[in-house]
Amino acid sequence: MKIVVCIKQVPDTKGGVKFNPDGTLNRAAMLAIMNPDDKAGLEAALRLKDQYGAEVTVVTMGLPKADEVLREAMAMGADKGILVTDRVLGGADTWATSQTIAGAVRNLDYDLIITGRQAIDGDTAQVGPQLSEHLHIPVISYAQKIREINLEERYIVVERQYDDRYHVVKAKLPCLITALSELNTPRYMTPGGIFDAYAKEVTVWHRADLKDLDDSNIGLAGSPTKIAKASDKVRKGAGTKVELDPSASADYIVEKLEEKHII
Repeated sequence: MKIVVCIKQVPDTKGGVKFNPDGTLNRAAMLAIMNPDDKAGLEAALRLKDQYGAEVTVVTMGLPKADEVLREAMAMGADKGILVTDRVLGGADTWATSQTIAGAVRNLDYDLIITGRQAIDGDTAQVGPQLSEHLHIPVISYAQKIREINLEERYIVVERQYDDRYHVVKAKLPCLITALSELNTPRYMTPGGIFDAYAKEVTVWHRADLKDLDDSNIGLAGSPTKIAKASDKVRKGAGTKVELDPSASADYIVEKLEEKHII
């Protein structure tokens, strides 16, 4: 069984977010982590590896520093890491990103592709389903549990989260699923795994290595989504401090709530 896991290096929002003049994120200037939903997807793949002896290949698109999340994935147990990086790919929106990743995945053999539901830097939940469309394979989004995989009959059964309940969905393999962070609790890296991960070679692919990809669909120029304005989180002011007795304080609060039409 061959599994491809798509992961993304995202800004650690606790360290602050920085923007380029064109409105895109300045990823090189920020601390970065593996996207949480993607890490849950990776853990799902590693559990399938434990169960079926699957080969897990992790793919990411980003700056050269995205090598770090591939090493982390391999330290957790992934077999191979592929970094897709090229200046012409920079500034991509979800459409251009999914086109690019599809160009990379076309080079690989796979039974199952796992992505995170969405990335914490964009929150669109679009790349996974778009990727399945480009590859012409079925998709099950919002996966909260993998119930069954039958390699002989070539199907997968997944619980798909839906409001306060879930759907049980069966799809043919190869298939793509998008994982929720609730799918599992990712394992930690081990000291031996870290040592082995940095002893392995990460495969680096550039634009020329991607298959069946039109240049009009990549990078900032190939992104139909345009950012009108971007800014840091607006900080709240210090507010107004008043010192009143309990009765007057209650009246003051009610008055302010009425002013703002909250009550």
